[in-house]
Amino acid sequence: MKTTTTIALLGAALGLLASSMSASAQDNNVVRIGLFAVFYHTAADDVQGPFVPPGVSADVGNVQTVYLAYLRRLNRHLSLELAGGVPPKTDTIGKGPATLGAVPWNGVKVGTVRWLSPSVLLEYNFFDESSRFRPYVGAGVNFTHFYDRQINAAGQAALGGPTQISLRNSIGPAGTIGFVYRVANHWHVDASISAAQIESDLQANTEGVVRKSHVNFNPQTIVAAVGYSFW
Repeated sequence: MKTTTTIALLGAALGLLASSMSASAQDNNVVRIGLFAVFYHTAADDVQGPFVPPGVSADVGNVQTVYLAYLRRLNRHLSLELAGGVPPKTDTIGKGPATLGAVPWNGVKVGTVRWLSPSVLLEYNFFDESSRFRPYVGAGVNFTHFYDRQINAAGQAALGGPTQISLRNSIGPAGTIGFVYRVANHWHVDASISAAQIESDLQANTEGVVRKSHVNFNPQTIVAAVGYSFW
């Protein structure tokens, strides 16, 4: 409900902005707003370090967030997109042994992290610009910055005390496939499926005891959005 309300409010703001800027805005610009559904296919190495039994790992929960994008039309078929979303809070979930010592681990929420993860994509749009329906494909690069990394009480108990987490920034390829359907002169709806290579080195420091892992997040996203073209 909170996400739906946020999208409605931002959509209204986008409509007001489009109305006020349409007379003076430069041609070739497009803005979009919608919903990001992110599905992670995490593959993490076993955690290595003192007092860690074999098979200890972690997973992350799927999330939904607001999608925002700016596109620049380069010619009749090519456009450049800067896509991102409101940084979501993602749950970290223990994976592996049922317990670490006497403390539950497998399937237990042990922390959270937020991501800032924009992508820049060069997209090819099929068919003529006069067509209402235009599929497209795109490829580019993703940058991900992890912040607000938190270990909750369950995670601290399992790891042996107050723990600080660090995650290296990630830069990797990204791709998308989707379509646009024009519903009015300037307005359209957009739907797409995207994937990006996001990986990071994780380090957990529990009062001087350091454990490490390498994580591939392998996210896939589904986007449903509404857009406004300034031409």
